[in-house]
Amino acid sequence: MSDRLYHECREVIAQGKAILEDLQEWGFETVQPRPVDTAPPVVAEKIAPYPVENVVVPAAPTVGAPHTLDDLQKSLDGCSRCPLCQQRNHLVFGAGNPQARVVLVGEAPGREEDLRGYPFVGEAGQLLEKILLAMNLSRETVYICNVIKCRPPGNRDPKPDEIAACEPFLKQQLALIKPEIIITLGRFAAQTLLKTTAPIGRLRGQWREYEGIALMPTFHPAYLLRNPSGKRPVWEDMKLVMQQLDGQAK
Repeated sequence: MSDRLYHECREVIAQGKAILEDLQEWGFETVQPRPVDTAPPVVAEKIAPYPVENVVVPAAPTVGAPHTLDDLQKSLDGCSRCPLCQQRNHLVFGAGNPQARVVLVGEAPGREEDLRGYPFVGEAGQLLEKILLAMNLSRETVYICNVIKCRPPGNRDPKPDEIAACEPFLKQQLALIKPEIIITLGRFAAQTLLKTTAPIGRLRGQWREYEGIALMPTFHPAYLLRNPSGKRPVWEDMKLVMQQLDGQAK
């Protein structure tokens, strides 16, 4: 065995060991085949409505309706529909499989994402990759994006006018991908798509629905970095997603 191959094998083994340690911390002791559950998703109780307060929605883009994600991304080149354009380094459109069964939606780009123009590339992104791997998924098989495509200063919550400017493009992304399941990461993404002010602690772990698509709210990976106790409930949420995926498998 060559030295290069030896070191590559050691690195793969070390990565696998780290993932198993994380799974044990989340309360998932062994990796087993996912159970088949053919039952349709259960839509939970009605939730509090999302307030709309004097938000002026910007005019729709003048380009024709996009037919692909690439077309949609090109229509956002040089976007100046809200003040966030003034301080951004890169617009972070999204990345992954354009025909993904699962779309993960976060809040907005952070510092690393703004610098690189790619979603979830910091510590939270590394944790998200571990969660996906444990689900037998990867960045290449899912699609990852955010509600807001430009970083808010200081990673603050997006403002209503910024949401109004960006949400139409998220809607178009989801319409083009046509996923079977949406996973919202954190309070902001869940509240935006579900039009509610309910706290994420009440929203997570129960199937919701977004325009006919099953939606599972869960905690944001950045929250898990600050609160490791949240890993176990997130894994419970992801097990529901895996069961639903297997139930919908052809």
